[in-house]
Amino acid sequence: MATATVMAPPAALQIKKDEMMRVLHEQTEFADRFISYMLKRNVRIEGDLADQLFNSSEKRLERALLLLARNGQKGQPETIIGKISQETLAELVGTTRSQVNVFMNKFRELGFIHYNGGLQVHSSLLNVVLHD
Repeated sequence: MATATVMAPPAALQIKKDEMMRVLHEQTEFADRFISYMLKRNVRIEGDLADQLFNSSEKRLERALLLLARNGQKGQPETIIGKISQETLAELVGTTRSQVNVFMNKFRELGFIHYNGGLQVHSSLLNVVLHD
């Protein structure tokens, strides 16, 4: 069982399979966008699985922070993430809150992050992840 927290009011639309198939066949621009989204989603899920199977909890936390900050995109050297608890990060990474605390203190001391209420992820964390 997992929990989720929304930061904005959620909106959902249910589309029946037959209707979706019809729209995908008739509207090529929509089909292209939908297939692109599904492929990106599949790659992300595969990356998450490989990360969980082969990386340490510290590496998983690094990756999670970068994904939350969407770091590495052009024009975004530093990103501020809203308030997020160490318990939430621990659940996201699959480790304990105390382990996350140790890693967060280490990341802060190394200058990869800054947090005081909010969380700021510096681009230097991306450089470390890419070089490992």
